[in-house]
Amino acid sequence: MSEPKVLLTGLGIPESPRWHEGRLWFCNWIERQVVAVSPDGEAEVMTTRDAGSHSMGYSIDWLPDGRLLVTGDKLRRQEPGGSMAVHAEQPANEIVVDGRGNIYLNGADFDFVAGAPPEPGYIKLVTPDGQLRQVAGDIRFPNGMVITPDNRTLIISESFAGRLTAFDIDADGGLSNRRVFADGLGPDGICLDAEGAVWVGTGFSVSRVAEGGEVLQRVDLPEGRAPFALMLGGPDRRTLFILTAEWRLADGHVANLDRLANGPRTGEILTLPVPVPGAGRP
Repeated sequence: MSEPKVLLTGLGIPESPRWHEGRLWFCNWIERQVVAVSPDGEAEVMTTRDAGSHSMGYSIDWLPDGRLLVTGDKLRRQEPGGSMAVHAEQPANEIVVDGRGNIYLNGADFDFVAGAPPEPGYIKLVTPDGQLRQVAGDIRFPNGMVITPDNRTLIISESFAGRLTAFDIDADGGLSNRRVFADGLGPDGICLDAEGAVWVGTGFSVSRVAEGGEVLQRVDLPEGRAPFALMLGGPDRRTLFILTAEWRLADGHVANLDRLANGPRTGEILTLPVPVPGAGRP
């Protein structure tokens, strides 16, 4: 397999990548931007969050009608004219929308950035008619989520547990049959391919992992570059986009996040061709 190539540099913390309408969309944390970048590296700021909003901990997806959703202190949607409206009074970190319009949000109610003690996280569901309810709890720092193409399985990263956890998606959008998909990882943002494997961060590398935990492929990243999120995109969805930033293990996460927020912009997007295309959502 070839080495990853740099597509874009000078970012804060790139997160929540989505392949949408021929470009990679992502959240440029710290700068409070949602950005779209073409395969040749031409970037465009699509929307900017309010200057008073938190500079980290937000992600994006789309409603079936094409309106952009952005998480944060509340779930907001972008109207056709560009204005933002509150879609649900629910703070959240990651988001994924299934093929039926069910919106899955996750989060944990403690101040991770400030180093507060961890508390169990959750997954909540916003149905197409606007009803909000919790569908899973006791998630050890919930992060990236994917949904299989048949809308029957949701997989989530439990970062503090070092595992991927799968749920069946019930007819009413609820989650059941909780089980371990893969263990012994360091998962953050993830993506799914057409063979049912998950690309996931594993320290200072990324790995393609099968259900049960077998590592099918592994790609080392440049020294000191941590993968924050991954996405399979490109015209045939055979390009792995790797969103990274500098990370110093000896410093702890509070110091690292402070440096990324207030120091040099070390965020980058790398690309890597892979043989198996992306699948499912996002």
